[in-house]
Parts: sequence; C-alpha cells; structure tokens
Amino acid sequence: MPNIKSAKKRVRINEVKTLRNKSTISELKTDIKKAHIAIDTGDTNMDNAVKVAVKKIDKAAGKGILNKNNAARKKSALSRRLNTAKAQ
Repeated sequence: MPNIKSAKKRVRINEVKTLRNKSTISELKTDIKKAHIAIDTGDTNMDNAVKVAVKKIDKAAGKGILNKNNAARKKSALSRRLNTAKAQ
C-alpha cells in the first residue's frame, strides 16, 4: 500500500479505469459472440450484427483498450467468416 498521497490517488484512479475497461471489453466480447451466432445460424440480421461488432472493436481500439493490430485481426476474422457464410 502506498504512503504518498499522489500514489494513493493513482491507485484509486487505476481501479476506476480497470473497471471501466472491463465493462467495455465485456460488451465487446458479447457483441462479437452475437455476431458469430448470427453468422452460424444464417440469421437475416448477420450483416447488422457484424457492423455493430466492428463499430465496438473500432471504439475499443480508439480508446486504447485494444491494440490496433488486435482490432484489425478481429475485424478481419469477422468479415472473413461473414463472407464465407454468404458464399454458401
């Protein structure tokens, strides 16, 4: 436990940021799962689900929660999966 006032404040701020990032990551994972399910079931809204997931991925990358390469990989995988599902 820190003794200096600024270090104590930094610990509090990091806890708040961690909780905020966790909720964002959780929402992101949920939207990606929804997109995967929509693609796998051949849902008519699969384009929408992928669009929402890509938007969340971009927002997370913009906030620094995801690395830009990680975000690009996730978006690429989603679009690849969507294109193969449409082709069948």
